[in-house]
Amino acid sequence: MTALSPLAPAGFPALPALAGVRLGATAAGLKYHGRDDVMMAVLAPGTTLAGLFTRSSMPSAPVQWCRQVMAGSVRALVVNAGNANAFTGAKGLAAARSTAEAAAGLVGCAPGEVMLASTGVIGEPLPVDGLVGALPALFARLTADDWEAAAQAIRTTDTFAKGATRSAQLGGVTVRLNGIAKGSGMIQPDMATMLAFIFTDAPLSAPVLQALLSAAGERSFNAITVDSDTSTSDTVLAFATGGAGGEQITAADDGRLDDFRQALGALTIDLAQQVVRDGEGASKFITVRVCGAADDASAKRVALAIANSPLVKTTIAGEDANWGRLVMAVGKSGEPADQDRTAIYIGDEQAAAGGRRAPDYSESRAHEHLKGREVRLTADLGVGAGEATVWTCDLTHDYITINADYRS
Repeated sequence: MTALSPLAPAGFPALPALAGVRLGATAAGLKYHGRDDVMMAVLAPGTTLAGLFTRSSMPSAPVQWCRQVMAGSVRALVVNAGNANAFTGAKGLAAARSTAEAAAGLVGCAPGEVMLASTGVIGEPLPVDGLVGALPALFARLTADDWEAAAQAIRTTDTFAKGATRSAQLGGVTVRLNGIAKGSGMIQPDMATMLAFIFTDAPLSAPVLQALLSAAGERSFNAITVDSDTSTSDTVLAFATGGAGGEQITAADDGRLDDFRQALGALTIDLAQQVVRDGEGASKFITVRVCGAADDASAKRVALAIANSPLVKTTIAGEDANWGRLVMAVGKSGEPADQDRTAIYIGDEQAAAGGRRAPDYSESRAHEHLKGREVRLTADLGVGAGEATVWTCDLTHDYITINADYRS
């Protein structure tokens, strides 16, 4: 078993029960042995749904299924790990439908009310009989508080289960939000990288939930990268049961949503950063901030150019204060930047200013910053007010080891 990431949190957080959600996990032996690899959640009638999906032109069968049925109501979620059910043709689509039909029969709903997600090896047929066969016993023992087991079951190369919780005030009512996620490699923003499932007891209409999730996803899941690769299976789903009571919110600009919007943003950033902290082979968590850009979109493109650069990521892994690689990454982005006004920082140490090495730059101070687990890189481009922050990790020999042996 892969060693726990050195950037892992102290433990899985205590996620409270949410009215209208029951969930659990089981072992179906789809790829792994001796561990759970299927999770299921059953949701109360009236639960609303929002989703974000990969923009890959090779989407998995579960992504295709969810896109097809998204407009309707939702009663259940089934997720399996170890097999992505991607690039599996008509057989994969049939497997997705069979899974939805089996879950629907247990819940007492239509197959279109079942959401699906799969993660793992691409191109291998899903052992659907094993998956479907595991569902009845799993359904019989679903509970309101089995969050950690559910998060554990959806892992692939992840070294730890990922969860987060927040609370908010909504129209005088306390509502709660719980989220679980998986992700470690094949992580690059292109809607919402990895799998993440967010549950709330807030009373929100589907259009409101979608608007909130889309905005939060752009600042969190779409602001992380481990290795610049976008999965065929990337899925983020949000479910609002309304179990907390109160009047349903039907307008995304309703002032009562302010606290909930902040809580959702904090929860999605928490989950997204946990994915980076579990980046395959990662030893350092890197925050890349770009300011002074032509606009926010330009700043984000520059930040991702820095965060995705193998040369930047390996120099951080080696704790080498080679700030020239940051200059390189800014330049290769193709975005507007004033060389004579660009400033580069490693931590609080200014390395470059006025088109050259900063006169007071101390490589020893920069190196000291790079020795820590948390690394901050900043580039001020000197051309405008645009800014963006993205999160990534370093690139170590262990990344190659993990991915060279992924299917074994």
